[in-house]
Amino acid sequence: MTNKEIGTEGEGFFKIKGIVKRLRAPDGCPWDREQTPRSVCKYILEEAYELVEAVEDGDAEAVREELGDLFFILIFVAEMYEEKGCFGIKDAMDSVSVKMIRRHPHIFGDVKVKGTQDVIDNWQVIKAEESRQKGGTESALGGLPKVLPALQKAFRVGERASRIGFDWKGVEDIWKKIEEEETELKEAIGSGTHENIKDELGDLLFAVANMARLLEINPEEALSKTVDRFIRRFKTMEELARINGIKFSGLPQNEFDRLWEDAKRLVDPEKTGLR
Repeated sequence: MTNKEIGTEGEGFFKIKGIVKRLRAPDGCPWDREQTPRSVCKYILEEAYELVEAVEDGDAEAVREELGDLFFILIFVAEMYEEKGCFGIKDAMDSVSVKMIRRHPHIFGDVKVKGTQDVIDNWQVIKAEESRQKGGTESALGGLPKVLPALQKAFRVGERASRIGFDWKGVEDIWKKIEEEETELKEAIGSGTHENIKDELGDLLFAVANMARLLEINPEEALSKTVDRFIRRFKTMEELARINGIKFSGLPQNEFDRLWEDAKRLVDPEKTGLR
């Protein structure tokens, strides 16, 4: 990167920081001044999800915009901590720079690796040492955010456990586990105990998430794709009902089924149904 490029990017960073400072000033925006790190957590998640959506859509212009939105909210959070005298955003950037250099000794040191697996193994060893130095308890499952969506967390937990050999041997083994959990869920439903049903449903979902992992499919992405497809079909059903002068709410089941089949043919003619 040239000095000119660094200068241009630095200008952009300081421009955002200046805007944030002005918004948070005593005579700044009342809404921005009322915010706390906790109150903006939901916006961090929203902006991150919007960025992911733009990336998955392959829309470079949307990625540019969403990156900017995420940068802004991150600088906004850093500013609030700087106001408290905790740290500044430079401290955060310095910290991650040191961390990334430390975790890539095959690039910034003299460690030799043969491929990606060696990199992953070294990364885990380094992270474990970092945790020990901070007084934490070493665990292969440590460091996962509590606020991760549950399906994604199930995927990541299974992934972490598999790294030390704690895993099913293959798809056939996990099929057996899914069948076992399905049977237990049916029994729990028969018992009518809500907490038991919830536990068994969770067990089944966890097993399915691990099946996805063994098939090298991210279950969060798979479910999101299915939900989006359902939404497209459902909205098409509503539109077909409107065009034909049919009151959509409260239709008999056979009418819903007919509209659903028509929507499938229009939206995803190559797909079989969800029902």
